[in-house]
Amino acid sequence: MKPIGYWLNRTDQALTASMDALLADFDLTRLDWQVLNVVKDDPRATDTTVLTALAAGADAEALTSSVAAVLAGGWVTRPRPDHLALTATGRSRLAEAALRVEAFRELSARGITRAEYVTAVTVLERMTRNLTEPRAGSAARP
Repeated sequence: MKPIGYWLNRTDQALTASMDALLADFDLTRLDWQVLNVVKDDPRATDTTVLTALAAGADAEALTSSVAAVLAGGWVTRPRPDHLALTATGRSRLAEAALRVEAFRELSARGITRAEYVTAVTVLERMTRNLTEPRAGSAARP
């Protein structure tokens, strides 16, 4: 059996490659999709909001590039400096793309029960917290 790190990396690579291909018709990448969803979910979104929300998955340079891409693509506008908002066209196109993403999510979870999915996410979350949150009475490093 391969270790968990191997499967985490392979899963992330597969998710990215598959989503990039799925969203290519919309001139989006997986990261662009994530940026758009941060902006959609936060009516007061700023560049800092996006950078903070997605920092675990991409560096600042990649995120800044994705923000620039969705601005250039007409998905997002700047109602005032440093602020981001979906355009009417962006909102409509995002809803279209969401239909494909939903089908993608169903495909990626095929053969996985809801309980198995919840267990997998819970275990990964716990492992992350074990490695990033200092515990009372224990050293910060193993």
